[in-house]
Parts: sequence; C-alpha cells; structure tokens
Amino acid sequence: MAIVSKFGSEEAENVARKVAKKFLATKSEVFTVAPVVVEGAKKVEITDELNGKKLDLVITLGGDGTTLRTFRSLTDETPLLSINVGGNKGILSEITLDKIDHAIDDIKANKVWLDKRTRVVASAGKEEFPPALNEIYILRQNLTKTAKFEIKFQNDVVTRKMDGVMISTPSGSTGHSFSLGGPILHESLDVLIITPVAPIRLLPSIVVPDEKIQVICNHDTNIVMDAQVVKTAGFEEPVVIKKHKTQAVFVRFKKQGLRQMSRLGF
Repeated sequence: MAIVSKFGSEEAENVARKVAKKFLATKSEVFTVAPVVVEGAKKVEITDELNGKKLDLVITLGGDGTTLRTFRSLTDETPLLSINVGGNKGILSEITLDKIDHAIDDIKANKVWLDKRTRVVASAGKEEFPPALNEIYILRQNLTKTAKFEIKFQNDVVTRKMDGVMISTPSGSTGHSFSLGGPILHESLDVLIITPVAPIRLLPSIVVPDEKIQVICNHDTNIVMDAQVVKTAGFEEPVVIKKHKTQAVFVRFKKQGLRQMSRLGF
C-alpha cells in the first residue's frame, strides 16, 4: 500500500508517518512519497512513481486536492481511502484521523465497500491529457473578447457565445458545476453535466450520457483538469472529452448515496 500526504503540510506529513508505522506493524509493504520517510517503508520521489507498483490500497492525507492529485497519478483502479487532514470540507474524504485504527481493522477484515466513480479525459490534436475525477473546464484565453463555443454530443449541437464550458462528472456535481448553478447528481449515474460559463443568452446545464463530447471554440483555449492541470488548444481545434477507461475507486465503510451532498450541509 502507499501513503500520500498534502503538499507542504507538516501536519499531513507527520500523520503520514504515524499511519505508515501502523500499517508496517501489520506486516504490510508500505510506500511513502517524499519528503515523508519512515524506517521500513519504501520511498518514492513523486506520486507518479507509484504507477507500476503492485498496490492493494492508497491512503491520502489532506483535503480534496490531495485526493484529486493522487487519482490523476493512478492509471489503474487501485482503491483509495481519503482521510481529511487539514482539508477544507473534505467532501471526497471518507473519515477523519480519529477513525484510522478502526478503519485499519475493517480493511484487514475486508469490511469495506468499493465506490467506483466515472472519470473523464480530454484530448486535443494527438495529445491526450491527464484524467479528471471532478471536471474539465474549457475557457477562452483572450479575456477581452467573447468567444463562441460549439458543443457537440450524440447528434445534437449547441452553439453559444460565452466565457467557457465545464464538463463535470457526478462526483464533480458538488464542485464548480454546483457553484455555477448545475444540479447535484447521484454519484453512481453514468452521465456528464455540460455547464455553460457566463453565456450571452441563458443556457441551462445539460445532463447527457457519458459518451463523447466535442467542444470547438473560435479562440485559443485553456483546458483545466480538476483545477490543477492546465493544457491548451488552438483556434477552432476540437477538444474531445470522453469517459476515461479506468474508474476512480474509493474505499468506503458504509453504503450511502449522495454522500457529498450531505457533506455540503444539505
């Protein structure tokens, strides 16, 4: 198993060392990510180096940003337990630190539920970008002129002048899409949300099957994955968004629908 802590958080790094020692005490093989070093554990320099390792579990210690970053580095469906340490609301997290001992016992006894979530991936030209769990945001680079966006899905086409368009998963429905007026979706649905950003004429969010969506803009665009990675596409270069070949898998200790909605206080 591997342990990933929040960037630059001394609190999360200290907790990572404690959690690593707990798993080492159960004779587990443990990987830590620099700068966390624990005697008996194996260290990698960056999260991407976990790819190719045979892992049964990854634990993240931090907030939602740490969870999103870690999932982006996992090319397979390794289960991930997210523990909120120093995060904001920790909407994606399953437990807080005080529950770790009980969680370890349940994991060892296989008393867990694997919560599988849709991810999306964008490509432009011949380059495929890193996958996103929450959303992909395509926005105009030139902020002084309104851009025209053409959105194609199935046999339908929607064209509007606006600042950008966001393609969100059900997991991302409680994130930026929600702040833009989009609906909250049950996390198990196989759909995507197309949310326009500041359209000249009113255009509501559209919920579509999780099939290919193509976005063409008459400006150069930035393509932002989970508000963490930024790529670019040129003038009228099609950006294709589709369901990623692997899902994000969360370790849960009880089944619950709309769990992220409850974290928002609803």
